[in-house]
Amino acid sequence: MKSPLLSLPGAVPAEGVDEGVAAHYGDLFREQRALADGTGFVDLSHRGVVTVTGDDRLSWLHLLLTQHVSDLPTGQATEALILSANGHIEHALYLVDDGTSVWAHVEPGSQEALIAYLESMKFFYRVEVADRTADTAVVHLPAGSIAQAPASAVVRETPYGRDLFLPREELESFAAQAGPAAGILAHEALRVEQHRPRLGFETDHRTIPHELGWIGTAVHLQKGCYRGQETVARVQNLGKPPRRLVFLHLDGSEVHLPPNGAEIRLADDGADGRKIGFVTTSVRHHELGPVALALIKRNVPVDARLMAEETAAAQETVVEP
Repeated sequence: MKSPLLSLPGAVPAEGVDEGVAAHYGDLFREQRALADGTGFVDLSHRGVVTVTGDDRLSWLHLLLTQHVSDLPTGQATEALILSANGHIEHALYLVDDGTSVWAHVEPGSQEALIAYLESMKFFYRVEVADRTADTAVVHLPAGSIAQAPASAVVRETPYGRDLFLPREELESFAAQAGPAAGILAHEALRVEQHRPRLGFETDHRTIPHELGWIGTAVHLQKGCYRGQETVARVQNLGKPPRRLVFLHLDGSEVHLPPNGAEIRLADDGADGRKIGFVTTSVRHHELGPVALALIKRNVPVDARLMAEETAAAQETVVEP
């Protein structure tokens, strides 16, 4: 869904999964600094929006999600996953309950598959699932922002800022008073700095929650049964995940950033060394320079020097070995 804010001065369209919103508005580092200072906003109106209404909404979602939501207080933000039977991550939901409905935003284009799964699990529960993407836009206000949320918005407040579920017809009027606008690249740069995983970037078809540090934030270890729980419990109680998320400081002399999927090897093994992981997201940060998140084998020493394709990289631990 193409955002009307692409008509703002300097807007450069994003590509790939983030197509439909602006990558930046002409000055990537200025936009990052503004967000870090608690000013401006990010247009996330390309993200999918799903609501669940009905008397049983929280107890029903509690059975399906990795998070404890049966007693979720009104207005309290949380995040949750849906796993496959083998414990692999299929969906990531960013949730808030407004007292009547649970609102969730999800990765662009993933809402249809999510809704199909939810509909298949309704049975006799008093719930209604709806795709609200066409009439609701997600907007992010950074931590520290003093911008006023419109009365019509549902607000999801987190340590990283506020996500607004805003009527789509109000997006342009909100942007006119909430600026300056920051693009998705600035938002991504701060996400990488904060070591926060994103579905489809830090995940592949076999990713389990322990590998990304999603235990605690999106997975509750003391709740009842849900699909994939056996894998979560087994890794938690008996072993370690096969891979771990790391933060990489990249060689700043390289012109190009290693792309998503770029192979990582031990620097001491040279270009012919075996693959030990891959880059998931790489960005240029306004203070840290070129940095990235990556998934590597758990047993790689924490002080090992790495190469992301041709780029030297020093690792910082996110998930403990």
